[in-house]
Amino acid sequence: MVNKLERLLNLTAVLLATRRPLSAEDLRDRVEGYPPPGPAFHRAFERDKDDLRVMGIPIRVERVPATDPPVDGYRIDPADYYLPDPGLEADELAALHLASMAVRVDGLADQEALWKLGGVVDTGAAVAEQAVTSIPIDPALVPLFQAIVDHRQVTFGYRGEDRTVDPWRLQFQRGRWYLTGYDHLRADERNYRLDRIDGPVTPTGKPATSRRPEIPAGGGGPQPAWELGDDEPVPARILVDAEAVAGARRQLGPTASEEPRPDGSAVFTVPVVNVEAFRTFLLGFLHRAELLEPAAWRHDLVAWLESVAAGAPARG
Repeated sequence: MVNKLERLLNLTAVLLATRRPLSAEDLRDRVEGYPPPGPAFHRAFERDKDDLRVMGIPIRVERVPATDPPVDGYRIDPADYYLPDPGLEADELAALHLASMAVRVDGLADQEALWKLGGVVDTGAAVAEQAVTSIPIDPALVPLFQAIVDHRQVTFGYRGEDRTVDPWRLQFQRGRWYLTGYDHLRADERNYRLDRIDGPVTPTGKPATSRRPEIPAGGGGPQPAWELGDDEPVPARILVDAEAVAGARRQLGPTASEEPRPDGSAVFTVPVVNVEAFRTFLLGFLHRAELLEPAAWRHDLVAWLESVAAGAPARG
């Protein structure tokens, strides 16, 4: 049984590989998982086309050669699909590879993005097991992101009530997606867990009327993911290179203490509750940051990095 994600991937591959436009019937024969000919097939095919376009995949509609009456055909021009070569150096590709190993988007072959950038994917590595964290996909993300960009209101059900919301921002915390916005029913700012939204998110077409609050520099935004949880915080000490100190200071916020060093680097002491979230944050600095303490966390991080470098499955 072919699931929808696999069918979409196969459809994309066929549309990329063809040199001439293929009719819907041709695609039904070449892509496994479609219903038999008839209305059910056409509905599934139309939904798949819409889904691919929402994901930013450019499907061209062209006439199939030598057809009378004319028949619409479909293909993806590789020039439209693949990114131009950005000229990344080997160490920059290695950094991207490490980042893709650290974070996995559920349901997507995220490592294949490296192919578009000139990287080589290690298909023998257990990517899903090596990931520091995984990011789930929620069906509300696309309409909410579009509404935020367009500054438009949306409606959805939440805790048994119909809400009209001016969406301000999306954030991913502790394995879940959250929306922050202005709730017109409550006449105040509210946070919503996306997995608790009832039914679809529907754009109203009306402009958002509330003013989005600015996040001041140096803090005042959402609580860092590594501070979330019910356990007692553990102080972690990290050494940050001089060129990354300013960025670390902004991201760590006022809860971290700083010990400057003569060479411009600094040691930050950070209260950490969620170890996995802090490790993900730290890996974003690549070679510019080093975990000093606690010793057990440092040992686990070194072991994980060595397992990634060796292409072997890492320990959780």
